[in-house]
Amino acid sequence: MKKIKIIGGGLAGPEAALTAARLGCDVGLYEMRPHRSTEAHQTSDFAELVCSNSLKSESENSAPWLLKQEMRRAGSPLLEEADATAVPAGHALAVDRELFSARVAARIAAEPRITVHREEVVELRENDPEIVTILASGPLTSPALTKELQRLTGADHLAFYDSISPIVDATTIDMDKVYFAARYDKGTADYINCPFTKEEYETFLDALTTAENVEAKDWEKFPVDGTANKLQYFEGCLPIEETARRGRDTLRFGPMKPVGLTDPKTGRWPYAVVQLRQENLRADSYNLVGFQNHLKYGEQARVLRLIPGLENAKFLRYGQIHRNTYIHAPSLLTETLQLKAHPNVMIAGQLSGVEGYTESIASGMLAGRYAAAIASGNAPTPAPRASANGSLTHYITHAETKKFTPANITFDLLPPLETELRKKMRDKKERHKLQCDRALAAWDEWLR
Repeated sequence: MKKIKIIGGGLAGPEAALTAARLGCDVGLYEMRPHRSTEAHQTSDFAELVCSNSLKSESENSAPWLLKQEMRRAGSPLLEEADATAVPAGHALAVDRELFSARVAARIAAEPRITVHREEVVELRENDPEIVTILASGPLTSPALTKELQRLTGADHLAFYDSISPIVDATTIDMDKVYFAARYDKGTADYINCPFTKEEYETFLDALTTAENVEAKDWEKFPVDGTANKLQYFEGCLPIEETARRGRDTLRFGPMKPVGLTDPKTGRWPYAVVQLRQENLRADSYNLVGFQNHLKYGEQARVLRLIPGLENAKFLRYGQIHRNTYIHAPSLLTETLQLKAHPNVMIAGQLSGVEGYTESIASGMLAGRYAAAIASGNAPTPAPRASANGSLTHYITHAETKKFTPANITFDLLPPLETELRKKMRDKKERHKLQCDRALAAWDEWLR
């Protein structure tokens, strides 16, 4: 049996390692931290959640729920730990970051088939017949390994920008000015809502759009159209100041949307709102949902304290925007996440073009299963197209080449219902339920 070498200790790497080990394979798990860190990580822990602490919706028959249900049925190790370390977050699955990482690390340490190597990998041995490699080094892959990947793929990697939201000390929030609520009362009222009047919103917007940005570092830039090195943000993860510059009401229809958040003091929706989500089980810190930004720390402190309830806030971490890299999967990967030109090398996680924590874990889970089949001398069978996992992989490997961008799981990626059926089922919730039922049936059959 071939050995499996997994590079990267974020989310996809540990998930792949634990999955392959459970299937009887010997695994070497390589992580360069703490010997070499990245521009975004703060620890050397496995499964560190760099950005938010949310694994998205748990609302039944939603696309994120479907993806997680498939993962649960397949016995995803990291999703089991996420469920075990969940913190109140309304209808979403959010975790205690530190406890989640600690439990993943303990699970890896307890697995005798996994050997951990704390060292930087700078060489991909694609021609070694005894090794199956899973590259899950993440969006901040080291320059040396990125260069090696470029050598292997023969193509330049692409880039976009991802985010880190600010975190505030819960004891410094003025609770007299805020209220707990979940949008449309879905789930439990676990979010702290900071309501704005029109005047407060206009003042905040003026301060935000005139605040001073952080000067871009060389590592954040990349060539645009073969000319100059520039910042180029990912449209799905814009900094709030960039969103605000696109129109006075843009934030009110985005991260500051007040819809469904009735203020108990007025009985109405506020003009705009900032939501705070619990960071850990101790509930001693909250992150500002959707408030990634590229402002200087001093400017963040000044602007964010204009948010009602945060006038005297202590920020435990400020927001950031950082560059993420990913390969051009449609031209490079098969549906079993293998490089077309080098089938003993696989790409998983955000490096493959999936976007989001849950999607990265799901990618690692599939890579672990596929690698275990290859290591045993068998041909891996792709996840079914009808499933959420299969649809996500189908997208990154079949997207239109010139328009490929990273993707979260959505119903748009799943196979559409038949035309006549769509006409009969006018209720979108009913259509989504049928798509979920079909996906889970196909997934269960594939697992069997």
